[in-house]
Amino acid sequence: MELLIFIAVCYVLYKVFGSSKPQSKPVIKATSRVQKENQTSNFSRYSDDEDDENELATFTISYGHEEEKSKNNTPGKWISSSASINVNGVQIRGNLYYGGKLKALDNGYGYQETEASLVDDSLKITPSDFFYTDQSLAYWPKFISLSPQARGAYLNWLASERNHPDTPIGYVFIYFYGIERRVIHDANNKQVSDSEYLGLFEEVGRLKGVYSESRSFFNYATRLIEFMCLQRPDVCKIDVESFSFANDSLLFKFELSKVVASGQSISSQLALSWIKFYPEYKFRTPARRCTKEFTALFKTRYEEKYGDGIIVKPNKTKLNISYRPASSTLNSVEINQEDLPDPSMLKGPTKKLIAIADICTEELEQYSRYIGKKDTSSDDIAALLLLPEKLISSSSSSAITSFRTWANNAIQQNSGLVSLTEFWKMTGESLPEKLNKKEMELIQNLTGKSGFGFAPDPRYHKAKPALDGNLVLFVEGHGDYFEPSKSFNEVAMALRLGAMVATIDSHIDEHELTVLHRLIEHDTKLSPTEKKSLKAYVTWRLNTPSNMNGLKARLEKLDEKAKSLVSHILVTVALADGKIDPTEIKQLEKLYTALGLDKSLVTSDIHNISSKKSLGTIQKESKQSEVDAFALDEELLALHESETSDVQSMLGSIFVEDEPMAEDNVFVESAPDQSKSGLDSKHSSLYQELVTKEVWARNDVIELCRKLDLMVDGAIETINDWSYETVEAPVLDDDDDIYVDLEIVEELKG
Repeated sequence: MELLIFIAVCYVLYKVFGSSKPQSKPVIKATSRVQKENQTSNFSRYSDDEDDENELATFTISYGHEEEKSKNNTPGKWISSSASINVNGVQIRGNLYYGGKLKALDNGYGYQETEASLVDDSLKITPSDFFYTDQSLAYWPKFISLSPQARGAYLNWLASERNHPDTPIGYVFIYFYGIERRVIHDANNKQVSDSEYLGLFEEVGRLKGVYSESRSFFNYATRLIEFMCLQRPDVCKIDVESFSFANDSLLFKFELSKVVASGQSISSQLALSWIKFYPEYKFRTPARRCTKEFTALFKTRYEEKYGDGIIVKPNKTKLNISYRPASSTLNSVEINQEDLPDPSMLKGPTKKLIAIADICTEELEQYSRYIGKKDTSSDDIAALLLLPEKLISSSSSSAITSFRTWANNAIQQNSGLVSLTEFWKMTGESLPEKLNKKEMELIQNLTGKSGFGFAPDPRYHKAKPALDGNLVLFVEGHGDYFEPSKSFNEVAMALRLGAMVATIDSHIDEHELTVLHRLIEHDTKLSPTEKKSLKAYVTWRLNTPSNMNGLKARLEKLDEKAKSLVSHILVTVALADGKIDPTEIKQLEKLYTALGLDKSLVTSDIHNISSKKSLGTIQKESKQSEVDAFALDEELLALHESETSDVQSMLGSIFVEDEPMAEDNVFVESAPDQSKSGLDSKHSSLYQELVTKEVWARNDVIELCRKLDLMVDGAIETINDWSYETVEAPVLDDDDDIYVDLEIVEELKG
């Protein structure tokens, strides 16, 4: 009895599903974004309820139409690309099967189907434009199962140039199935010449280029191209860079196996292909977004570390390659591997490649974030300056070359002194309204990448330039690992005070400049880089109006000993030219007053210091140059060398940064709490769900959005807009699958 029931159930299932394969893949239909995807994927499209068209994701199971019974007994035959057929008065060129009877190749299910691509003009055909589609264009579409209107649309496309990118991808697949059968079956039976085979190879490549937006078609076309290269390697060839990086890639695995079996080293390109192929490694956003730069950098780093490449010992696992056709009416094909090893999943070599890939990803992080912003381009000089040094040096950027020429001329002709307006013209961008952190980073990157330093550099000089002010450039710059010493900071503090005095009368005396330069040169604790930096800094100070904001308040807090040290520096520089006249005395009194010092002490301070140097009375004018005879005050030279906490704390308390550098919101605003993020509750809920893992299948995100009554495209854009406003970088990357940049997530957490 149980056996009879089982047989009855099987019979009913067979009748219900007709000629469809048992457990056929369902056709997933989704409106909104997915409705657009149906233009570029082999999914059918229809809804149970037309009123639900605007629902985000309405899923429906469809098995397409049953095969129509054809009365055409004409054997199906291949029509070559040089021939044509006439169907209902329409002339159609070849590269297709035509007729009434052409069985599918044995599918292993115990029944026979008609070849999916066979064009049978005895079937009912209703003329339609090739944008028409209905539910008959199922997951595995077949000409015989199409509705009359869909057949008319397909024939219309065949009669065209077969290159309209908005053609429903199901029609392209039916055409592709025919080429696939010709390659797999007929060519294997020696029925296809090399010239025809090459023509088919080129046609598949053309289709792949036109319809590459469909990830499904792109992958199937790529695999067929690889299969053809393996089947007739003397006829069809592609370079390693064009290999598929899916984990079922044919050519990559075969090429890697051959190289390992022969004992050859793994080239940088093959190593890159390997890391892209390896299923246990997921590329982060910089590697995906900056493909060209990542490729160049990976090859460079790999060759630096391994020269001609690593050599991998053949393993015991044997290579097993098979081709799985796109068509439901074709069999899988096993490919002869000549007993080659399969090293593609070896952990030892891939660990080495992963380490290099991770380094390259880190190096491209800032560049990736920049070009991920709205309204930016990889051609922007700001983007170019964020590239790793290895990529910049190989760049023929005219912007960098022009800047180097301009900077060298400024150094040779004007001691490196340039206006910030002139400098900004060299960036190719408009002058900003303020110099915030982002703008300062552009200055730092442009000078550093070009081989220069500048003053004032806020990182080292505790000051920043003004929009209407100057910069001073110097060769070689600070380098990547510069850390200012204690001596550097103390001399810089003394130089600032000295520059105040030197510029007090709006005239810089050569002797005053000499004193300041001696303060730098005579310090044996300063490195050559520090000396160059300080010389640029004092040049900038001498050509910049003194900013005494806040100094008076800070000096008022000092004790008398500390104040006397400050006045000592001021008077020593004033006496640098061996003389001081009443006008300078009045200027010093004003400076003392501005700094909160007792101006009545000016005359006595001058007298005390000048007496020590035997300079005569303070009103006597020297008629000869006494710069050589003038010995710089030993106390001044020793000032920055003092180890006493009094001097160090005094100088440090006076010379804090003039004005805190205003930062862009991206640098000073931490990501707000989600409840205050600017995202509404639905988008916030979606975001919180998405950040739980790094990669999401698109259909899963569609389902999440459907539950929240959101459109997937709009939701991603809304979340990324919020991310841009907060950290100037997108947190979601829409690349068919949805990638979550977990590093940006951490920044958004604040």
